[in-house]
Amino acid sequence: MNIDELYQTIILDHYREKHHTGLREPYDVQVHHVNPSCGDELTLRVSLAGDVIKDVSYEGEGCSISQASTSVMTDLVIGETVRHSMGLYDDFLEMMQSKGEITPDEDRFEDAIAFAGVSKFPARVKCALLSWSALRDAVGQASDKES
Repeated sequence: MNIDELYQTIILDHYREKHHTGLREPYDVQVHHVNPSCGDELTLRVSLAGDVIKDVSYEGEGCSISQASTSVMTDLVIGETVRHSMGLYDDFLEMMQSKGEITPDEDRFEDAIAFAGVSKFPARVKCALLSWSALRDAVGQASDKES
């Protein structure tokens, strides 16, 4: 199995067996994001405990890339600090904009490494970024509520 096939398998596994799906309570912020270019939709709820992302839950419709990216993102950020999670967002965004030129750190990205191959297809980058953008929005709104 070559690396692209492995990445496709990871994406399909997360699409079929989505982690943290289903909107849960309690939550601090709920956001709804849409990718108008392909119709992906996502409602994301975030619960914070101080500066730690206590929980992320979601409901969404869309392609396998957007759904898998959401599943992977939730695995990476639940239980982590907001600062760490926003650093992951920045690094994921950089990888997705690299057109396949960046090889991410597998220890840091875990299953998100599978999206390195997606970055070669500009039309699909928005799909992979939908949940990450929603998370950034939700965390920003939660921070605004606290101040």
